[in-house]
Amino acid sequence: MSSTRDLGLVSHAHRVGEEIAAKYPRLDVLVNNAGLHAFSQRTTAEGFAQMTAVNYLGAFVLTQALTSRLAASAPARIVNVASEASRQVTTIAPAEDLLNVDAYTRRESLPLYGRTKLMTIMWTQELARRLDPGEVTVNCCDPGFNATGLGRDLPGAKVLQRVLNALRIGDPRKGADIIVRLATETAFAHASGGYFSVRDARPLECPEAGRDPRVQKELWDETVALLAARTAG
Repeated sequence: MSSTRDLGLVSHAHRVGEEIAAKYPRLDVLVNNAGLHAFSQRTTAEGFAQMTAVNYLGAFVLTQALTSRLAASAPARIVNVASEASRQVTTIAPAEDLLNVDAYTRRESLPLYGRTKLMTIMWTQELARRLDPGEVTVNCCDPGFNATGLGRDLPGAKVLQRVLNALRIGDPRKGADIIVRLATETAFAHASGGYFSVRDARPLECPEAGRDPRVQKELWDETVALLAARTAG
């Protein structure tokens, strides 16, 4: 598989899925954990806001490309990594939010980042309704605070990273633990459509703005239509 693929580009994400499906006859687990918190607006070569593309669209497309391979490998699991930042969102309008490339400030970036993570939770729960849980389960998680360099664009980020590492705050192994549990533990073998906390795998509710199944379906339909239109174009 080429090392030059960019999961922030929908076309690349689709190609990666095709390459994986062609190379591996069996796929037991898919973890979608690519993430970006941009502190000012950036758009991709395909015209999407980069945070929306990396945090949501790329994972959506990759998963769509691999769903058949996962089902053929049943039982299989999908784990999507969301964020507590999703609670920052008070409203969501899928058709508008998917296409929003308006400029924003550093202060305004958190709720926009949170919206992409809310989309991840919504998509997870809609996908769970569309899959046979006897073949493929799909869940998402809040991995908590992890010092992984996500805010590397901020002034002083390198110094802060060293301080956090020295104090053992935000150890990524803690965030990884919930992902591994959802991907491997028998306790989650039949769970699907769940959202789980890094704190003892406690079940969480989807934030209210995106909780209604009708809004989740709307997001799904708008995403599929948007991707089809861009592909046709």
